[in-house]
Parts: sequence; C-alpha cells; structure tokens
Amino acid sequence: MRAMPRVPMAQFEPALRKRLEELWGEPPNLYRGLGNHPALVAAWTEFSKMLRHDTRTPRALRELVILRGAQLMRSEYEWAQHLRMARKAGVPDAQIEALADWRNSGKFDEKEKAALRLAEAVTNGRVTDEDYAQAMRHFDHHDYVELAAVAAFYAMVGRMLDAMGIELEPELREHAPKLA
Repeated sequence: MRAMPRVPMAQFEPALRKRLEELWGEPPNLYRGLGNHPALVAAWTEFSKMLRHDTRTPRALRELVILRGAQLMRSEYEWAQHLRMARKAGVPDAQIEALADWRNSGKFDEKEKAALRLAEAVTNGRVTDEDYAQAMRHFDHHDYVELAAVAAFYAMVGRMLDAMGIELEPELREHAPKLA
C-alpha cells in the first residue's frame, strides 16, 4: 500500500520557481516536496541538472543506471519519470524490458553491463573490489566517478521520494511499472 504524502507540496519563491521552470518546465512533485526546504531544493536542482546534462558518459547509459536503481529502490515515481527520458535518449524498449535480468540478457554490451553492475553495487551500498575492477575495464576514473555519482544520487532520490511520500503525477501513471 502506498504511503500517504508526508510533506505538503510547496509553493516556490519567484526566483526559484523561474529557475525550476527554465530547467524542467512545471516542477514535478519531487521538487514541490523538496521545496519545503528552499536552499536544499535549489542546490538539488543544480546538481541534478549537472548529472543529466553536463556529463561525459552517454545519456542513454546514465538513464539505464537510473532505471536500474529505480527497480532496486522499488521507486515507481523515479521509474515513470525516467522512462520517457531513457526512451528519448535512445534506450531501446528491448533493453528496458530486459533490465531486471540484465546479467543474463544478450541485450546489453559489456560496457553497459559494467555500468549496471556498478549501479547495483552503489545502490545497494557496497562496491567491491571486483565491481570496481569490472568498471575500470570499460571506464576511466572520470567516467567511473560520474556513473557512481549518478547511481548514488538517484538512490538518494528514491529514498527521499519514499521519506516524503511523494505521489506520482497523474499523467505519468501509465508509465508506472510493476517493479522487479
């Protein structure tokens, strides 16, 4: 059963609302919940923008990392929000459908599998030496840190969504999956 919302949907000060609208259009419920702490939502906004747009790894790869984290966190909200972004970034539906069983799927190349392995390790809170070594076979330190930061940030997103009881926007409900 879904928890009731635990925080109200905040109204933003004009300057913050303008910035959010510049970046995202109408601020999604996550940001409206975070808006109860204006300084936090302002910093969060800029950090998430950097992770989405000012990075070197391919957007499609980062979206796979985010979607896998959403599955592990059982975050329907995060999944529904990023499903559209993943498709727009070029992630094929076949990969999206196979994501829960990526280790046994032929839909992912070795680089994608290394990123997904790292995503799982970061999301679950323990990156082993073997996880690191596997990632370093495919990524340099810059990209390793970037992918780890994406996985860690979106694990935090899932936890904050749960802590605040944020509800999915009605227009995105059709994208909400049964998460495995």
